[in-house]
Amino acid sequence: MLKNMLKATVFATTFALAGGAFHAAAYAEVVYNRGSAAEPETVDPHKTSTVYEAHVLRDLFEGLVMQDAKAGLIPGAAESWTVSDDGKTYTFKLRKDGVWSDGTPVTSEDFVYAFHRLEDPKTGAEYASMLYPVANAEEVNKGKAKPEEMGVKAIDANTLQITLKAPTPYFLEMLTHQATYPINKASFEKLGAEWVKPGKLVSNGAYTLAEWVPNDHIKMVKNPKFHDAASVKIDVVNFIPTEDRSSAMKRFEAGEMDSYDDLPTEQLPDLKAKFGDQIRVAPYLGTYYYAIKTDKKPWDNPELRNAISMAIDRDFLAEKVWNNSMFPGYSMVPPGIKGYTPAMAKFAEMSQIDREDAAKKILEKLGYSPSNPLKMEIRYNTSENHKNTAVAIQEQLKPLGVEVTLLNTDTKTHYAFLQEKGNYDVARAAWIADYQDPETFLGITRKDSGNNYSSYNSPKFEDAMNKAAADGGKPELRMKDLAEAERIMIDDVGQIPLLYYSFHNIVSPKLHGFEDNVMDVHPSRFISKD
Repeated sequence: MLKNMLKATVFATTFALAGGAFHAAAYAEVVYNRGSAAEPETVDPHKTSTVYEAHVLRDLFEGLVMQDAKAGLIPGAAESWTVSDDGKTYTFKLRKDGVWSDGTPVTSEDFVYAFHRLEDPKTGAEYASMLYPVANAEEVNKGKAKPEEMGVKAIDANTLQITLKAPTPYFLEMLTHQATYPINKASFEKLGAEWVKPGKLVSNGAYTLAEWVPNDHIKMVKNPKFHDAASVKIDVVNFIPTEDRSSAMKRFEAGEMDSYDDLPTEQLPDLKAKFGDQIRVAPYLGTYYYAIKTDKKPWDNPELRNAISMAIDRDFLAEKVWNNSMFPGYSMVPPGIKGYTPAMAKFAEMSQIDREDAAKKILEKLGYSPSNPLKMEIRYNTSENHKNTAVAIQEQLKPLGVEVTLLNTDTKTHYAFLQEKGNYDVARAAWIADYQDPETFLGITRKDSGNNYSSYNSPKFEDAMNKAAADGGKPELRMKDLAEAERIMIDDVGQIPLLYYSFHNIVSPKLHGFEDNVMDVHPSRFISKD
């Protein structure tokens, strides 16, 4: 980057000496070096699974609806939409100036094609269940209906109609998610698996994919064909994956990164003293949890799962491990969603000493003690924060007769293992809201969800979730149904919620438009740099 800037400066200076009126700034690219705590697995919208991919895909593609700098809903590929009186039919009018990066028009057929691919069982999309509110989407995904039977129809090139099974209050916000982005049919069918390669990916967002050097950087350049290109101030975005949070702080201080999306929380007091208001920490909608293998002995015993969950001191984790940058969590749905009261674990009001005593009695009843320990492995992805959390839990469980071993892998390997339903005991995971509704946190534990790492399967939970979906047109009743579903899952310990998230960002004062928000969404198209 420095080399290119020097070239631009020399050229501009030479031009000025020759009588030109331009300055160096007229030729220098504006480059945003954006640090990321992990590398994406893919830039295929239908293969996505993590927030690291979401940040990249949000820059490359544009869905029907998008989010602005403060996570508010704004028109995307669709310039407007209407909703039928019964709340089940959405009609989107696509913008006529919307084109792909190869110059071809973005049409309603592109969305039909993409939605069909997302639900095609051959795709193996983890987010296929997200579209289940669409009529016949679930049936297509399970091979019980043909794609053309889905409630997605191209009325004409610029008109898309989507029909739902029942009113779904969060549907519009759901369409901001990267799994619902369109793909270019011609490019996909011509190139096959190569369609996502740098220089070949045809996208419709503010940026195009120029380079991807694994474990080094992903380079994206401004898309001149984007309909709002005139408002995009950053010319080049380099996503720089750096799992070592301490190393990232050094790179930020050296000016190699303009922002980074996590912090080594054990250093938080020192970082605040050094960087002041460049440190951004505030609550946002996310839950840090441990997935527990509910279909594997002895973890198929809810009583055992409850004992483990009860024995974990969440106050210690929040205060000592995370330096009060996280909050003790006892429900899968974090506080802060309007109209919803999370279903907390029944032991949440007990003192930690009483919890440990109760957990010890359960373990002893099941035959476990320091002389006959329960062996448990905790898997986690690379991060000082995740390691320190696992070590603390290891120490908390040891006196109760639980012998914990730790296994660390990089983030890509970790989540690939979980997605493939690998053999494990307990694994670190997290869920950040895809939309501001309880369903996004509860849906991941449904039996058909590709994100159900615990393999939890409860008919009662499924019935409650189905009832909530059917009651979509009755907001208060729907929230009650969802709370009942969460109560069932929490009592079963289908997952072990540990903490509620705060975002942990460090942001250079050179950046403008990086707005704090409860979704921690920061599209590069709205950011500028001095």
